[in-house]
Amino acid sequence: MLDTAVQGIIVIDQRGKILVYNKACEAMFGYTAEDALGQNVRMIMTAADREAHDTYISDYLDTGERKIIGIGRAVEGRHKDGTEFPLELSVGEAGTPDGRQFIGILRDLREQRASETRIKELQDQLIHIARVNALDEMGAALAHELNQPLTALTLYLQAGLRALDRSSSEASAQAVLREICDKALRESGRAGDIIQRIRRFVEKRETEKRPVSLATTAREATEFANIGKLSQKVEWHGEVEPDLPDVLVDPVQIQQIIVNLVRNALEAVAGKQRRIIRTRIFRSGDRVVYSICDNGPGIAPEIIPDLFHAFATSKSNGMGLGLAISRSIAQNHGGELEVEPGGNGRGATFSLYLPAAGNSA
Repeated sequence: MLDTAVQGIIVIDQRGKILVYNKACEAMFGYTAEDALGQNVRMIMTAADREAHDTYISDYLDTGERKIIGIGRAVEGRHKDGTEFPLELSVGEAGTPDGRQFIGILRDLREQRASETRIKELQDQLIHIARVNALDEMGAALAHELNQPLTALTLYLQAGLRALDRSSSEASAQAVLREICDKALRESGRAGDIIQRIRRFVEKRETEKRPVSLATTAREATEFANIGKLSQKVEWHGEVEPDLPDVLVDPVQIQQIIVNLVRNALEAVAGKQRRIIRTRIFRSGDRVVYSICDNGPGIAPEIIPDLFHAFATSKSNGMGLGLAISRSIAQNHGGELEVEPGGNGRGATFSLYLPAAGNSA
């Protein structure tokens, strides 16, 4: 039974000497049973645990306080070739005529960790694709928004050249040029800000969580999402509760959620004569909440079951990734994205819950 077990099984005595070492352990650590039997179990431990292991046993024998016995936990093991790798270790205890013995059940976590890493990489790619898709949907509006300051910049420069041609005095020319240059700089700065926001929004990079103000993050995302005709003639009502704690998040990913929610709200009110969107940021227990409500028609009952599923969309030009990815991002931050569908004269309300810094999962 020991030699056919998939998991590694080791039995040691109270001095740490290996008494049982099965075939799975041979494959896992590279030592044969002949190499291992009679040796101290420290031989398969990393340097960090090796020196302290005997102390762990003696402390338990002296105090009876269990720190690992009966509890599974992740540890690092050491292969014969010096490679260190992750393990899941469960320890049990047995009393025998020869004294106490400790049974270790070991599971190699390398394949699981590799799968988890790959899943995270794929998820990051999908999140990035969703951001690029959102930008693609906003493409015409962004092009128009960028064209305005660039056109203005060209006109100011042309005006400066004409002023030089017409001016009869150097002092007069300098005054006109200074005013024109100030205006041109403002427009070039405006274009630069738009480009920087686009770059931050679509760049592919590692997730970077840090404490940020949800109110500031939401304001920047809302400004970005408001580009274009959809935002025209919309009444915005915003409320921010004072003295809110920061949230520990990747701000670009959280802005991705808010941009998606704002664009959805703008589309929901597009057909209304009076277009109203209300946002609220407040604390709820150990979480900070961003809530957005519109006065649109609400969400149709037949759409609700699939609302947060990938590729489920009611838009003619959408991929159906926005809300699915948004909820995934929220959950990866230890939060949640919820919806009150509205209907019957009430618009939908989306609420993004994020743990306050210090309470993050």
